[in-house]
Amino acid sequence: MAEILKRAKPLAVNPLKVSQPVGAALAFLGLKNAIPMLHGSQGCTAFSKVFFVRHYREPIPLQTTAMDQVSTVMGADQNVIEGLKTLCEKSKPEIIGLPTTGLSETQGTDIHRLVRDFRQQHPQFDHIAVVPVNTPDYAGSMETGFALALEAIIDVLVPETRVAGRRRKQVNVLASSMLGPGDTEAIRDWIEAFGLRAVILPDIGDSLDGHLIEQDTTPLTLGGTPRSEIASMGESCATLVIGRSLAHVADRLAKRTEVPDYRFDHLMGLAACDAFTQALAEISGQPVPDRIDRQRAQLQDAMVDTHFMSGFTRVALALDPDMLLAMSSFLAGVGADIVAAVAPARADCLADVPRADVRIGDLEDLERAAAAAGAQLMVGNSHAAQGAERLGIPLLRAGFPQYDWVGGYARCWVGYRGARQALFDFANLILGNHHETPVFRSRFRNEHVPASDHTSPDAGLVCH
Repeated sequence: MAEILKRAKPLAVNPLKVSQPVGAALAFLGLKNAIPMLHGSQGCTAFSKVFFVRHYREPIPLQTTAMDQVSTVMGADQNVIEGLKTLCEKSKPEIIGLPTTGLSETQGTDIHRLVRDFRQQHPQFDHIAVVPVNTPDYAGSMETGFALALEAIIDVLVPETRVAGRRRKQVNVLASSMLGPGDTEAIRDWIEAFGLRAVILPDIGDSLDGHLIEQDTTPLTLGGTPRSEIASMGESCATLVIGRSLAHVADRLAKRTEVPDYRFDHLMGLAACDAFTQALAEISGQPVPDRIDRQRAQLQDAMVDTHFMSGFTRVALALDPDMLLAMSSFLAGVGADIVAAVAPARADCLADVPRADVRIGDLEDLERAAAAAGAQLMVGNSHAAQGAERLGIPLLRAGFPQYDWVGGYARCWVGYRGARQALFDFANLILGNHHETPVFRSRFRNEHVPASDHTSPDAGLVCH
């Protein structure tokens, strides 16, 4: 069990943490015809939007209640009510996500009361769902904000029912923030291979996968999980929970619907993929399809092909807790040595990271630990690139945000094929950064070289 080392610095240098409101906004961006509206200043929302646009390279629908100096002191209740009214009139969404920020939380805003006040003042918009969630950015991280938003979505949009299994071929998927669009698409294909139908919450593989539409612009999300599908989650035969950060979300859904669930820390590596495949076979009552078996054999072959590069390679990682556990377990499973692990916030799953200790810190902590341990490869988001360059080691880009690598958001890490490609990329980074042993030049060599060779500039050199 890994020891969790607390933050020892009074400030963050090259921060790793992404705030809770960003995580909550990402969860709402995975819903169809939805729009998040952050209750805070314009700067909070603008900063979040820059992260999303640079990572996904797409226009991002994101609004703000635009708190200023006066409303911060005197109260910003009317900002919320007027903001909701304006969105309902102009954009006509099906769902509005309403996360708070550090500013509104410090002010003491009761976001749930404000939604009730909005309902009383504007009953004509009762058909539009409003999902409030408390996500102060001075606590937690992107991962916890994402999970809190999913809990709120289930509370508002999933009715309490006792009809589990009515839709015998439908399964729910609670997808952690570590899963990108490429991952959710692969998971859907994986489930459909067994004759099942997936309701993925949230489905950013449908809304943030990067596809063109006929309209020039849209104020709402381009796709995602429909509201009607969320309401039907209580009729599914099973729930697949991916990511330990969603444990409370899974508990909440099970309590409201009594749908049985299967929980997985991640879907990276042979053992994790085998467990997920076995669960699908059990739920569907179908044998494992031949193409899934073939993909498993391909991953095994890749493990054999790359073991010279992965074995005993010293790796340093800085990721959100779910992704840190997934990536470190996967790399340790193929022989790598995890010499440094940094997370932005505490989480229960960090105790299971295959490393003696995990530090709660920033990218400066990662760089120092990697240098001290002689790391040969670093894993982290784009903000870790400068540290890897200073250390002279390659960076395997993972997590959020990735703004200096086109298509990073679409990368698939899960499943047999995702693990296979991750191994290839890992091995190629090691090979590309391999330095030949410098030529040895003996200071005694000239004594044995014929006099006629002393005029040569290469005299006394031994070439290999």
